[in-house]
Amino acid sequence: MRIFTPNHLQLLNACYPPSSILMAAGSNYSPNSHELSRLTYYASNHPGKLNKISSELDKRIKTEVKKAKAGYSRSRASLLVSLAILRALTVECRSDLQLFCGALMSSVDATLSNVPADLEVIARAASVFIAWATYTDGHLIGIDANFTQDYLTVLGHFAALSCYDVKDHEMQNRTRLIGIAAMNGAVNSEALHYNPSHFGKQVSIMMKPSLSVILHAPVNRLEEQAADVKESPISPYFAEFRARPAAERRAASIHVHIDGDTGPSDTDVIKAFLRVLFVLISHANGVQLGQITQSSFDVLDALQAWPKVEHCCWLSKRIADWAQYQYRYVVPTWLVERLSQNQDVPATSPLPKTLLSMINAVLDASIPLVDLSSSDLLSSLVTLMLRRISKDSKDELVPTIVNCISSLGRHVYYSDQIQDLASEMVNRLTIVEIQGISGNHRRHDACGRIEAIRSLLAALRGLIHTANQDQNYDRPLRAYSPGSDGIVAKTDDSRFRRTRVPPDIWHDTLSLLCDKDYAVRADYADLLVFYLKEEMPRRGDISSSEPMKQSKTLESPRLPQAAPMNAVLHGGDVVMRVISAIHAYLYILSVACSLGFDSSPESTPSSSSTMPDLINVATTAQSGRQAPRLRKVSNVQKLAERIPQVVSSSSSACLADYTHILRILSVVHEQTPIRSLFVGIPMLLALDASTRIENAGDSLTAQRIFMIRELVARVWLAVGKVWKSDELVRSVEEALSTMPRATMILNIQNDEAFQAPREPVQFSDHANLSEYQWVGVNAETAVRAIANCRSVQDATGLQTDALISRFTVRWIVDDILKDSFEKTPDFEASIRGDGLSPLLKITPALMQDNMSLHSLARSARAVGVTDLREALEGRSSMSNPALACAASFSTLEHTSSHNGDRGQGGPMSRTKQHPSVGTREVRDVLNRLGIGKQNANLLKASFPAFQKSVQK
Repeated sequence: MRIFTPNHLQLLNACYPPSSILMAAGSNYSPNSHELSRLTYYASNHPGKLNKISSELDKRIKTEVKKAKAGYSRSRASLLVSLAILRALTVECRSDLQLFCGALMSSVDATLSNVPADLEVIARAASVFIAWATYTDGHLIGIDANFTQDYLTVLGHFAALSCYDVKDHEMQNRTRLIGIAAMNGAVNSEALHYNPSHFGKQVSIMMKPSLSVILHAPVNRLEEQAADVKESPISPYFAEFRARPAAERRAASIHVHIDGDTGPSDTDVIKAFLRVLFVLISHANGVQLGQITQSSFDVLDALQAWPKVEHCCWLSKRIADWAQYQYRYVVPTWLVERLSQNQDVPATSPLPKTLLSMINAVLDASIPLVDLSSSDLLSSLVTLMLRRISKDSKDELVPTIVNCISSLGRHVYYSDQIQDLASEMVNRLTIVEIQGISGNHRRHDACGRIEAIRSLLAALRGLIHTANQDQNYDRPLRAYSPGSDGIVAKTDDSRFRRTRVPPDIWHDTLSLLCDKDYAVRADYADLLVFYLKEEMPRRGDISSSEPMKQSKTLESPRLPQAAPMNAVLHGGDVVMRVISAIHAYLYILSVACSLGFDSSPESTPSSSSTMPDLINVATTAQSGRQAPRLRKVSNVQKLAERIPQVVSSSSSACLADYTHILRILSVVHEQTPIRSLFVGIPMLLALDASTRIENAGDSLTAQRIFMIRELVARVWLAVGKVWKSDELVRSVEEALSTMPRATMILNIQNDEAFQAPREPVQFSDHANLSEYQWVGVNAETAVRAIANCRSVQDATGLQTDALISRFTVRWIVDDILKDSFEKTPDFEASIRGDGLSPLLKITPALMQDNMSLHSLARSARAVGVTDLREALEGRSSMSNPALACAASFSTLEHTSSHNGDRGQGGPMSRTKQHPSVGTREVRDVLNRLGIGKQNANLLKASFPAFQKSVQK
């Protein structure tokens, strides 16, 4: 009987060398080239035969690998020929690759499973896999379950080969390079990205061997090779990856060692791994980059590699640096997310320490992170910091968290970014200051509160300091734009600059000057000095109307100064209000018998005893975020009301506090000289008056009196030097020369952002009263000296008598604080979206009779219970211009010192108001809420439908 042999089998059998010469083929073990060409030509022209040819090859390969595993050399040689035939079919029949992918991947899997240690066999199998990876579109992954499983298994085999470990160093490196070459083919293949659901599985397989080798390499070598990889990222195995369509690509072929060649070094292996990582990371989108980061975490967990802080930081920086420009923000986001998931891990564990170091490394590096959600990262880090402090006030991770928050200052990508972050920090400070911090066993842990506030202060200072280091106000913000080659380039043509943190935001932190804990007071004093020197808006900023510089005062006429001085002195300048509040708090600190607030939770205090209970309840319900601030206002006012008239031995300030007061007042006069004149000199006179008592009584009182008088004298000296008043400087120096003892001012200046809590330096328990009998500086002489100063007169536009009248006005701390809080804009309301446009905030005082303005303002925010509360309290309406009217009282309506009679009242006292103003405001608000009689007026026209519904 004649047996018929199919044509495809005849062509396939002809490709194998005869058995007699198969073993003599040497190291090539190649098929017959002529017959192989006939086979590939036949297969490419008859795609229907590809399945049969590949199935036959799969059978032969599976049979040959079993015999080769048993030690049959002829079967091993035949196996090598079969793999070469399979690769040739893959390359020549690339357009019909999907017809035999299953048999191809099954053959490679069988080969790697049975002969994993034969270097020549696995190199031939890797060549087949790389050819498939080069031409496939990956559409079978995730669709064909058997093929998908075989593919992942094969990828796992090559991953294991890439971290192959044997005693023979040369054999180890050659085997690793083969595995790395196959993984390089996978990361360059479209199979990696075709099915998003299987991207993470492939990445997790490839990341473990890559990181296991990298974690054992010296970091300095990694840095050198990483720089080389980024500069020349073209893979030696895939020189034309994606440069051509899939049908025109060239598949790389792997060759094993040739006798006489020098074996590969460890550096070659490291560089090959880094090329794989570079391609994997640089081609990933945002979601894929997150999966790569998560896979890195999983590998670090599995390898227990978190103690290797330096390697982990290097890895996080390289992922961020190699990622596409618009996705780099993913790296710190995932790091913070992982840290938040492990927020209760003990500080002794290496995991949180290393994660924080990785976050700091990424944020501190010169890598732009556009689209980074700084606010979310800040919120997460602050929440983590407060949680750890609540559990352990001495948690050793807190300084590292502070550094991470500070590093956010390096990433300023819009002008108000630091201002927004500072607002969030100030809001947290207010909450902790008033409500305290909860612990595990004690609802309000005093130590936890101190450390929480100190940590927030250090983070706030670090944030601003880092932003100032990375940016300056004389050049534009750094900006990055992608070049034509896709590489991000640095540009210097940005038109916006970073906005300074405005004083109205900073105002809510000033109460920390009077905190009950000295460690908090000391840290805040350092921060306030830093803010005044480095951050507070100067001349030319919107929020500051600083008159002319001192160098130009002598050449400037006086009359043009009247307009800016009116704006500064009469309520329109936020810097002036903050300077006033600083002096008020410092006065309280100097003489108060008790400091600090009660941090126990309580209901928000009502603002008026005559207000209906309904208004109180409704207002509290809709202003939950304002509750801590409202409580602070109430507590500060209560504290101010308890201030004694004179200094006594029961005053709470320690010796070190007066040193901080001197530093702050000196900086205030240096940085804001004109504003400080009209606020600071009346305060100095009031502080000096508090020491004028007939009998000191005891040594502690005498020491306090002496300290305050020296403080006042040295502030006078600073004022004289700022304004170059020789008369004032001379009189103060003469007074200081008469002191019966050495100075009591301490040298406690601190430039560290975060340090251990400082202990208070107290007055001496046993002191000689004769050493503290000193009258200090003559206040009348000092006032006249500064009023006679020509530079002061030129800068203010006022003559000597007018200046003396301003300087000697009665200064009442309670009035100053009330006025300061009433005028401070509610920045929390603006954060909630309850603010108005800058135009509407500026124009009401100028356009109160313009009804179109009222209509426009009303449409910006609905009238509610808060407006009714303000109307009942008599507060109108810079906060709500919709309620302003021609006769309404405004917080900006104060008489001028040289335009009205202010001689008997305080510098911030209010003018008389019409008794019917409050009535008209209440009636207007009730009408707009639909309560009461609906009068026909111009305001109705804006909402006719609303008016009709109310009438019905």
